Amino acid sequence: MLRWSRSRPGSDNSYATPRGTPFRSRPAACVPNSKTLTQQFQDIQFQIDNRVARITFRRPPLNVFNIAMMREINAALNECIPRRDLAAIVFDAAPDTRAFSAGVAVEEHVPATVFQMLDSFHGIFRTLLQTAKPVIAVVNGPALGGGCELIAACDIVIASTGARFGQPEIKLGVFPPIAAILLPRIIGERRARELILTGDLIDADEALRLGLVNYVAPSDKLEEKTQEILAKLRDNSAAALGMTRMALDIGGQIGFESTMTNVENLYLHELMKTEDAEEGVRAFMEKRKPRWRNK
Repeated sequence: MLRWSRSRPGSDNSYATPRGTPFRSRPAACVPNSKTLTQQFQDIQFQIDNRVARITFRRPPLNVFNIAMMREINAALNECIPRRDLAAIVFDAAPDTRAFSAGVAVEEHVPATVFQMLDSFHGIFRTLLQTAKPVIAVVNGPALGGGCELIAACDIVIASTGARFGQPEIKLGVFPPIAAILLPRIIGERRARELILTGDLIDADEALRLGLVNYVAPSDKLEEKTQEILAKLRDNSAAALGMTRMALDIGGQIGFESTMTNVENLYLHELMKTEDAEEGVRAFMEKRKPRWRNK
């Protein structure tokens, strides 16, 4: 869930605000089933065109998710829920960024903001369950920590040949709650445990072999492949797509909610009270190697 690269100095704390603080810019209300819509948030662009909603991450350089950005993503997803004609939702990153997402801001894993951080991040996954729309991730560059967890929740993942994936949270003394739930279901128990426990990264070809991604293509062919998949989805009934997505989720959703609550409690009320979790976050912020005390 954590990011694994440092962004611009000072950029990650700009939105460490209390619950209820408004975004810098709020999207205007929109009419369900309108043909086109473009809303510019602070850190994402949200567009609906030709029955496809596209959420583009635009927080350079690495699209690190902070609380405000995650609330923007959730707000965009909520706009999709009543739109019965949508064939798909697409996540991608702006061309001037260097990652799909390097994860959630480490700076917000501190007592003052950790509850808001986890609520904002996990809210995205809860809303995705409610949307009942096919979800596609287009990954050009690293998808690490929370970025990798997000693509694990998507239906179809299209990755560039240079994409990288991983859950490096363990190196900071914590674990990725969503990945702990979803990765074993997607790539198998043994391999998921290895990746989460070691923090190792994998390339696009290995992610394809494991089933974490559906397609690998050169960077300049990603949009072409995306449009190919979208054309197939648009040919189908949006109602049928929605019901099918719900059917696919029914089994997992029943266990997902209760499991996520249990994992959240473990993360917030036990893990984040350990000295090593505090040390891992502090060491990252101070740009040094952590000194584990194993407690």
